[in-house]
Amino acid sequence: MTSLTSVAMTISPASFDNAELLERVRANLARVRERIEASGRDATSVRVVAVTKTFGVEHVSAALALGITDIGENYVDELCEKRAAAGDAAVSWHFLGTLQSNKIARAVRCADVLSTVARVKELERIAALAPGKVIDVQVDYGQDRGRNGAAPGDVGEIVRRARALGLIVRGLMVVAPPGDAATRRAFLATIALANEWGLVERSMGMSDDLEQACELGTTEVRLGRALFGPRSSEGRLT
Repeated sequence: MTSLTSVAMTISPASFDNAELLERVRANLARVRERIEASGRDATSVRVVAVTKTFGVEHVSAALALGITDIGENYVDELCEKRAAAGDAAVSWHFLGTLQSNKIARAVRCADVLSTVARVKELERIAALAPGKVIDVQVDYGQDRGRNGAAPGDVGEIVRRARALGLIVRGLMVVAPPGDAATRRAFLATIALANEWGLVERSMGMSDDLEQACELGTTEVRLGRALFGPRSSEGRLT
């Protein structure tokens, strides 16, 4: 397994000196902000979560140097190693992967926000490990029930149970199904569910569909390729 710290030992945004990477990410972030503005939103009204899965800690440093303070990770080992490398840096860490039972304790320990909660049994485990933990409920609008996410009809019960257990339900998260019409329906349904249950955060929109998400009312977009370029699976931690 390739260690992320073999690329950069610490995350040091204040002294980040990879000029080529910094300028590339700066240009990409400017384009992201232009896309948000083109959707009719003020770019400052939409939080950018930089998704750095499979990227090295130098990409986290670049994001932080440019003022991004929310970092998303899909793999528990990457999340924990990058968090350790960040030290006291002001970062909010979002876990975006499936909550596997054998790694849930580490995910709870290393993430500030667990954005992919979808089952009552996960709530019970999280509450036992970290009372008052901040979570999002992930909603799935696809037909493949093997995908992560709660069915829309189950969201209310999950929110109620989470609150009863003392967890903080920040909002809803969705990975929209493909196709413009299906994406739009999923985003509109997510907004309606969030309104119904009094949830402030609506985490909708990724690199390919951020315009629709912004137009329809997302509060944050989760961006990997749009910020950092194509991913490599080399050295991926699981």
